[in-house]
Amino acid sequence: MVEHRMVDTNGIRLHIAEEGEGPLVLLLHGFPESWHSWHHQFGPLVEAGFRVVAPDQRGYGGSDRPDDVDAYSILHLVGDVVGLIRALGEDKAYVVGHDWGAPVAWNTALLRPDMVLGVAGLSVPPPFRGAQPPLAAMEKRFGGRFYWNYFNRPGVADAEFARDTRTSLRKIFYAISGDAPGTVELPLVDPERGWLATMPDPDVLPRWFTEDDLDTLTESFSKGFTGALNWYRNLDRNWELTAPWQGAVITVPALYIYGDRDPVPAFPGTPELIASLPDLMPSLRREPLELAGCGHWTQQERPAEVNAALIEFLTARS
Repeated sequence: MVEHRMVDTNGIRLHIAEEGEGPLVLLLHGFPESWHSWHHQFGPLVEAGFRVVAPDQRGYGGSDRPDDVDAYSILHLVGDVVGLIRALGEDKAYVVGHDWGAPVAWNTALLRPDMVLGVAGLSVPPPFRGAQPPLAAMEKRFGGRFYWNYFNRPGVADAEFARDTRTSLRKIFYAISGDAPGTVELPLVDPERGWLATMPDPDVLPRWFTEDDLDTLTESFSKGFTGALNWYRNLDRNWELTAPWQGAVITVPALYIYGDRDPVPAFPGTPELIASLPDLMPSLRREPLELAGCGHWTQQERPAEVNAALIEFLTARS
């Protein structure tokens, strides 16, 4: 049975879900999610012989949500993972992340390879620091319509999403899933109408995302979206803070999985990056795994394939 408790780490308290015994595997969720986005992974990974821990990351769910926007930098987030590994009585762990959890996992492996046995990222590929701050670059390229820039406006997306939390989450999860009709498009926002305005609201949820899942997710955002959105408000600051690692590569064993209907791997320059990953990252243990027909919610949309790939990767390392 999955058990829940609070853990002190890096000056804050994180709510965690945990189960199993064996080498530690940390599962890091993305936006707008919670520990629950990994509920399909607990049973198979525990059965494979691992201790599985999924936190609500800072700003989310039952975990602390500092008021200061600057408290959500990538160094704070990596610090939470490092502190969590120590608080769980371990010196090392496997670190797996989806969406925003992927950059946290990748950067933990980059900054603290001594503490990472292996790293896997879902949806978001490994970070290679660009020539320009990302918010500034996207502002220039898309005239402020890219969703990062919309999220960067204080209080705006916060209010839009919180107006009807359940409907907001239902629309977001459906719109960028593999079940949504149409072609995969970049998430551009009409700043006057908001991000949700053009998203379809499904009459029936996809099979992989139940009403109970939506209930759990909605409850986790009962305190609002500001803490989660503050992660985006640090994108340019993260670019500044990671300057010392310009040109550095991840050296620990690595795995990358993504869906071909996920808009994130279609971001400008990302398809070329993914194609070059085997050359750029010698630590990658297989070609990037592309899941046909899968949208953004990788481990929820395709749990069997994700679990099989993760277990193969983790057991080869343990």
